Amino acid sequence: MSKNFDELISVMARLRAPGGCPWDREQTYASLAQYLLEECYETFDAIQEADQTGDTANLTEELGDVLLQVVFHSTIAAERGDFTIDEVVQSVTEKLILRHPHVFGEAELKTAQDVLSNWDELKKAQQKASGKVEKPKESILDDVPVHFPALLEGQKLTKKAAKVKFDWENTDQIFDKLTEETDELKEAIVKNENVEEEIGDLLFVVLNLARKLEVDAETALKKTNRKFRQRFKFIEDELKKDGKTLEDSNLEEMDRLWNQAKAAN
Repeated sequence: MSKNFDELISVMARLRAPGGCPWDREQTYASLAQYLLEECYETFDAIQEADQTGDTANLTEELGDVLLQVVFHSTIAAERGDFTIDEVVQSVTEKLILRHPHVFGEAELKTAQDVLSNWDELKKAQQKASGKVEKPKESILDDVPVHFPALLEGQKLTKKAAKVKFDWENTDQIFDKLTEETDELKEAIVKNENVEEEIGDLLFVVLNLARKLEVDAETALKKTNRKFRQRFKFIEDELKKDGKTLEDSNLEEMDRLWNQAKAAN
């Protein structure tokens, strides 16, 4: 390990040791779970920022926070005799080598899709060889965690289904379905029935359109959210220059400022 990484391990061990930090000493796998999720989301945002601006300062920091979570869990594990950080690193290194036989072996895989397909087969074979006990599965969709964020879950579910050819043949068919679901939503609104369900169906079709076009729906929506933040902030700033608040303005004025912000980027 590098000097900096070894120092991080030592610092974390000191925080967990007698006389260390009371909060750190109280943590468990379960109590840290929420923080790991939060740090991953913050890293996701930092990736979008780096992609948009080229500034990777926040990404460096957020990746460090994710690494801290890995080290924190591994420190707890070492105390309990479960595993060590070295075993974590060794495990993932071996996995990378075994699942890239086209790089570290003699296999020939020419496309990214070939690599992904082979990865899945190797994963199954390695799990079987290791003796790892798998939970009985009643569906191929059981591999997708139900606690994933909705967009990610939907994308994973439909990718699984598409692998067994349960999928639209082309994007034109998805657009037809999009029109169908839009009409059903309009009808549901008129009747004031099943509106939530129809909105879900509409979102699901859009998600599939993104998948079919090889666009990550979560990333696409995150970028749009960021764009909305920037343009709305422009509206607020322009109103402040005129000594006005959002409450003092009206939709016509805000829409005009929105179009200015849109034209600017």
